[in-house]
Amino acid sequence: MTFDKEVLTTGEVAKICNVAPRTVSKWFDSGALKGYRIPGSRDRRIPASELTRFMRAHGIPLEGQNSGRTRVLVVDKEREVVDILEKVLGEQTNYEVRTCTSSFQAGMECERFKPHVILLDLHVGDVDAKVFTDNIRKNENLQFTKVIAMSGKLTDGQAMGLRGQGYDSFLKKPFQVRQVVSSIEQATNLVA
Repeated sequence: MTFDKEVLTTGEVAKICNVAPRTVSKWFDSGALKGYRIPGSRDRRIPASELTRFMRAHGIPLEGQNSGRTRVLVVDKEREVVDILEKVLGEQTNYEVRTCTSSFQAGMECERFKPHVILLDLHVGDVDAKVFTDNIRKNENLQFTKVIAMSGKLTDGQAMGLRGQGYDSFLKKPFQVRQVVSSIEQATNLVA
């Protein structure tokens, strides 16, 4: 397993292991995960080699998670939207991006890819988006995955009600790339 950096923050380790940053802090504080503190600070740093050892020792999957990059899954039935988001996010960010055009395909991809963020079109069609999101929330391996709803058909009132339905954020179509990136950054804002 190779990482883009030799030393990682607790937030980066949390993304890689798909856990909350406080979980990484507990591993560190208990001595299970070796590292060091920044002098004069409470911030922790974990060498990449130590993280690899820790992940192997505890059966944390290594495949497909070879960096601390944010993993984004785009789910939209419109092939054009999927292709554009994949191209633009791939060129303008350091995200690892995968795409699907159906909820069924997305469910299988979630198990393999373990995305940090899912950009989900609410009208994907083959499975109700709410049912899909509920299944993500129930999956222990995806409990920290953020789901950002996308739609061009909702009223402002309907969009405001999405948080109560399990969505972390909402993007109104058509949107600008900077809006998408901003939503992803807000959803994955982890404390180092």
